[in-house]
Amino acid sequence: MNNQELFKLALGLEDPWQIAQIEFTGEEKILHLTLDFPEGSQFPCPECGELCGVHDTKKRTWRHLNFFQYETYLHARQPRVKCSDHKVKTVTLPWSRPGAGFTLLFEALVMALAENGMTPNAIARVVGEHDTLIWRVVTHYVIEAREREDYSEVKAVGMDETSKAKGHNYVSVFMDLDDRRVMFATDGKDAKTVEAFKEDFEAHHGEADQIEEFCLDMSKAFQSGIEANFPEAHLTFDEYHLMKIINKAVDDVRKEETILYPDLLKGTKYLWLTNEWNRTKKQEKKQAEIFQDLRGSKLKTVKAYHLRSVFQDVFSFEDPAEGESLLKRWYFWATHSRIEPMIRAAKTIKKHWDGVVRWFTSRINNGLLEGMNSLIQAAKARARGYRNVKNLITTIYLIGAKLDFQLPEVLPATHTK
Repeated sequence: MNNQELFKLALGLEDPWQIAQIEFTGEEKILHLTLDFPEGSQFPCPECGELCGVHDTKKRTWRHLNFFQYETYLHARQPRVKCSDHKVKTVTLPWSRPGAGFTLLFEALVMALAENGMTPNAIARVVGEHDTLIWRVVTHYVIEAREREDYSEVKAVGMDETSKAKGHNYVSVFMDLDDRRVMFATDGKDAKTVEAFKEDFEAHHGEADQIEEFCLDMSKAFQSGIEANFPEAHLTFDEYHLMKIINKAVDDVRKEETILYPDLLKGTKYLWLTNEWNRTKKQEKKQAEIFQDLRGSKLKTVKAYHLRSVFQDVFSFEDPAEGESLLKRWYFWATHSRIEPMIRAAKTIKKHWDGVVRWFTSRINNGLLEGMNSLIQAAKARARGYRNVKNLITTIYLIGAKLDFQLPEVLPATHTK
């Protein structure tokens, strides 16, 4: 087997394509492979598949996988055929997608690295290309894979926002809570994001009235967007965001009393806000000592802490009627506690009552979205930010959408060093 036949086999070329020339540049460590076809060759029309003669050609170059230490480029005349039914059409090449400057196998390598957590900036450094070109490849395959997504079985949706930059700049993320996958991400955090989600959802075989549950925070914009676009869906306000409201109230009480009793409360913030099962042994010991010292006191911080603990315990009950009954008793206790921050928190809960008690029926929460937000922020840190929101959204899909990228396998005989 000569060199031409060897490289033809390695590239997976079929007739009439041939290796016309092989050129090594030793100093630059670059391999140039020129592909060509014999005079009189015919190619199928991209529209109908009919074999047609070549009308004209255009010289093009593609970056390919490295052959060992050699950076490799393919050069070829891309033919256009003249079809009797469809006139002049550009032939689809077996090694590259239309308009791309890379071969399919090179792009498969890029996507393999991206799927394994490498940022496009890092990939660009590894393969020796500009990161803008790598972003184009990743974005293309993410968009292509999303076009094949099917949301016809989705019943429960979680939605939350994640920051895209410092300040009040956000991207809204929508997840299928049953299949644990990101379905949609879009710029902003207002009612229009829900409208955009509905449009995308229906474009992927979903129907608005099939959504039974939405899990979200207490954002008025999100609520109005859901009511306008998914009127049949029930709202569940996420327990995580409910606890944020309660924790803020407890901390506000502690701050007020720290001014009066600094010796007792200074430096104890996280002891009042941390769940028992998340405390370290040192925190447990300190908490026990504090309660021993404050057992007979009338500090509002202690009372607020007990209100917090009971509120959290209410959500361990499985029976919806019992859970709602206990929440009503908690509300009465909180509103009669004479602790202003806790009264305000309780009234916020009451204002959103239907969505709060819906949890006892739906049993859904946005823990998935909180975990996804952590992954997104970690990706942002690795990438040191993103030039634009489009790249951030592409990354969100790459991390959490469970997309099926239909890519050629990277041949083991060729690799990047």
